[in-house]
Amino acid sequence: MERPRVGVGVLVLKEGKVLLGRRVSSHGAGSWCPPGGHLEFGESLEDCARREVLEETGMEISNVRLVTATNDVFVEGKHYITLHILADWKSGEPVVREPRKLGSLGWFSWESLPGPLFLPVQNLFRQGFRPE
Repeated sequence: MERPRVGVGVLVLKEGKVLLGRRVSSHGAGSWCPPGGHLEFGESLEDCARREVLEETGMEISNVRLVTATNDVFVEGKHYITLHILADWKSGEPVVREPRKLGSLGWFSWESLPGPLFLPVQNLFRQGFRPE
């Protein structure tokens, strides 16, 4: 029997905007999502968030905190529990460091996010979440 996997999405805030990247790989290709990935065995949420942001964007973050979770069942047959992390930008400029995963990166206000959004972000939005 298949079990859900644990995904981590890191909403990095800088000057009232959130960083999103356009997915090019795996499920959700073409949709926009925050940096993130899989929680590794034995890894803390904070370490996972810092690692994923650094690996994907080259940036450092601070004030890392868990805000909520979503239950995400994809049409492709994948099932994730996504832990949504909020963090503040600390240093660095966003650079696509994993072009197999993300095609571009940009800062967006929560009121004007690009589309389409990755399913976990859609579900986060449906919950009424606001990164404040």
